[in-house]
Amino acid sequence: MNVLCLKCKGRGFCGREYCPIYAKANSMLKVKRTFLTGIKDEFYSRAPSVLVGRSGYPNVSVGILAPPEIPELLEQAEIYDSPKIWSSMNFSVGKVIELRSGLINSKAKAPVLSASSRMRSRILELAQEVSMAARPVEVEIQLEDIPKFRMNLSPELAPFGPEAKLRRAELAENPKVMPAVEKAVSDYDFRASEAITTLFSRGVDETAITKLLSTGTLGVRTERKVVPTRWAITAVDDSLGRSIISEIKQHQISDCMAFFGGYLGNYYLILLFPDVWSYELFETYMPKAEWNQTNDIQFMTDYEPYSGRKSYAEECGGGYYAARLAVLEGLRKIKRQASVLAIRVITGEYFCPLGVWVVREACRKAMASKPIEFGDSSLMLRYASALLKKKFGVEASFIFRRSQMLRNILGQAKLSDFIKSENPNRLVQN
Repeated sequence: MNVLCLKCKGRGFCGREYCPIYAKANSMLKVKRTFLTGIKDEFYSRAPSVLVGRSGYPNVSVGILAPPEIPELLEQAEIYDSPKIWSSMNFSVGKVIELRSGLINSKAKAPVLSASSRMRSRILELAQEVSMAARPVEVEIQLEDIPKFRMNLSPELAPFGPEAKLRRAELAENPKVMPAVEKAVSDYDFRASEAITTLFSRGVDETAITKLLSTGTLGVRTERKVVPTRWAITAVDDSLGRSIISEIKQHQISDCMAFFGGYLGNYYLILLFPDVWSYELFETYMPKAEWNQTNDIQFMTDYEPYSGRKSYAEECGGGYYAARLAVLEGLRKIKRQASVLAIRVITGEYFCPLGVWVVREACRKAMASKPIEFGDSSLMLRYASALLKKKFGVEASFIFRRSQMLRNILGQAKLSDFIKSENPNRLVQN
């Protein structure tokens, strides 16, 4: 907590409409009151998900995420790990925290190379069965100690509650598994990348596929291994994106089109330019947004040409691939390819990291909006400038000036002519 927070005490000195500290505390308190009345070191539950850590790699923690044996928490098990439902129901930041804080991560260590071994641990075997299940699985869990209430937050992962060392865990029912999942898991000659795209095409969403990949149930037998969840999320988004890129490169060139929308303080302006596929993302952090406690606007950016990237998107990280997937889904729907400039604006509404799923769902909402079509690129850029200035106080010319994609498709001279008519705002690059 900084000095301003100490002086403010929730009175709005930071400029936000609400205090993020109070909001997080209130969400946690709602769960804690229920949580502490029924938490034990041995309990029955319904496990909706798994979590694989990265600390200690190649010996990582494999955890079963499940609420304590409290009726009102068990009743919600179906939606504990469903970002698409959270988005469709417009859950608030506080609601997501409240929901996910009730999950206990019961974990034990496992070697990453033991995924397909007959000698794999019982916890890994159980985690694989939970990851394959079409709905939350009834489990019996025994911990070494009673977990203390806490909340774990991450830019990549959805929040979860306390962690505890697992002593024993058993299934209390036979999991129901989708035929497509059962086939992919049992095929030891099926490459992981092919399994990911096949499952997605058959209606298995990226969250479920990530669980399968992270527990080492996909791929050629000799190549299967346990993958930390945060790595698996990006791997799935990237694999699905690459597959769709190959598909949309066969489509006609798009007209000039702009999409705008968002979710949980993450807003996307998606600009489609009439050219072959390329993609550039600018992440713009407004003052007092997540990770930006300054009074300046901060930004990060990554780009890929028609031939694709040869390295990881270091600036924007996993959000780059999550947003790209949402954009590509939209292009596939309209059967077009385009050079895409995606501008993400993160406002103070997003005061607490909830995971990469927010990026994906916010961008999907933007791509689902009714597009505005333009006669040429110059008109669309002027529209983008006006929208960003009016809604967020951002001078878009600063972004345009640094856009590698715009330089490539418009040419330096034409881009310079446009920027001369704009007044750049003071932005600070990380």
